[in-house]
Amino acid sequence: MLKQQLNFKLSQKLSPQQIQLMKLIQLPTQAFEQRVKQELEENPALDSGKESTDEYEDEFKNEEMESDSEIIETESEIDVDEYLSDDEIPSYRTQANNYSKDDDEKSIPYASGISFSQHLKTQLQTFRLDEEEKKIAEFLVGSVDESGYIRRETSDIVDDLAFTQNIYTDEETVEKVFKLVHELDPAGVGARSLQECLLIQLKRREATPLVELSIDMMENAFEQFSKRHYQKLISKFNITEDQLREVIDEISHLNPKPGGSYSTNTRIVEHVVPDFTIKIKDGELELTLNGRNAPTMHVSREYNNMLKGYKESKEKSKKQKDAVMFIKQKLDSAKWFIEAIRQRQETLFVTMNAIMHHQYEYFMTGDERDLNPMILKDIAEKIDMDVSTVSRVANSKYVDTPYGTKLIKEFFSESMTNDQGEEVSTLEIKKILEMSIEDEDKKKPLTDDKLAKVLKEKGYPIARRTVAKYREQLDIPVARLRKEI
Repeated sequence: MLKQQLNFKLSQKLSPQQIQLMKLIQLPTQAFEQRVKQELEENPALDSGKESTDEYEDEFKNEEMESDSEIIETESEIDVDEYLSDDEIPSYRTQANNYSKDDDEKSIPYASGISFSQHLKTQLQTFRLDEEEKKIAEFLVGSVDESGYIRRETSDIVDDLAFTQNIYTDEETVEKVFKLVHELDPAGVGARSLQECLLIQLKRREATPLVELSIDMMENAFEQFSKRHYQKLISKFNITEDQLREVIDEISHLNPKPGGSYSTNTRIVEHVVPDFTIKIKDGELELTLNGRNAPTMHVSREYNNMLKGYKESKEKSKKQKDAVMFIKQKLDSAKWFIEAIRQRQETLFVTMNAIMHHQYEYFMTGDERDLNPMILKDIAEKIDMDVSTVSRVANSKYVDTPYGTKLIKEFFSESMTNDQGEEVSTLEIKKILEMSIEDEDKKKPLTDDKLAKVLKEKGYPIARRTVAKYREQLDIPVARLRKEI
């Protein structure tokens, strides 16, 4: 049975203004500049002035920001409510309050130059091919990925040619065209596996005993070579350690990703602009916010005067009322945007300042072993803000330090207790693990069990599986693949 009833429920929702402010906080410097430019274009009641070079003072030194460094100029409050409808509200207050990162528009420049695929197609013109072979070759070239490989089975390619290109052929013909594609530059392009890629490059080299041995090893013992079973290779090919070392050196000079060297011409061009700068001045840390985050903006005096003129006029037509409602809406929007920029600047500075003081030892020395354990909650409690706000600042902002430009979120890490009962950062443990692997005997690299024992001896009692996890995060292979002769 259906029935209707009334239920009262309390719930918390973010206002549109709060959502817009969070979006502004999330933006890095370059994206923020674009957002300001967009607002200036859309709102004629908003004017910009000269760029500010003022800096914030350090509140952690119990110093307040000076009032004369205020970067926002606002006009006096406008009181014309008697002429406006109670229903009149600025457009930014009626915008949807549900959004995600995917909603943000992203405009990224691309480098100029011909594509990798076009570069390969141009080379095909130097071959004598019949119409069918030409179409198959162009299809194969179009299937080459960024690394320079064609990662598809020949049978699948035959089927695709029939269904998508209306070309009915067989595997033998496709294999024949594959050999032509393998003659293209860069050497190794069009390979279907790493083994084939290396063989294509070796076969283009001058036929010396070393190259012939390398080809033999790649053709008949590729798996043993890739897994570094060196003793088995020495026994199988009846060679010395020196000869094997020469083969390894020969193969290590080949390019495992032949498309990588060319694809850089068409990759996305990304420029990192630091949002903050930390310097060591007179033995103390000095934090500054990038001046591009602090544009000078003010409410248009012209629009303000138009509203005042309306208020002082004796006769008010409906057309004038409609115009003043538009003006009031734009003025409200302009004043809100100015205030949002001020809050953004303050939030960014306060958050980064707290991070800087939490990681004081690191910023003074640059040694990653001095990084303290730090999670979002630690900073949120220090600055009395929500964890989500700290996350928005940390995830997309960079800081220029004396030791290079760093992504702020890299300073965050979990903690663990060492044998002295002290809380240490997992970043510190990873650094010591990395140093231990660098110092190992490469002829007998340390297994994860042995690395766990080494770390325990240094005061970090962690399990073997934790060592394996940290090693993988550092992109370091297992002991067998680190072995050298």
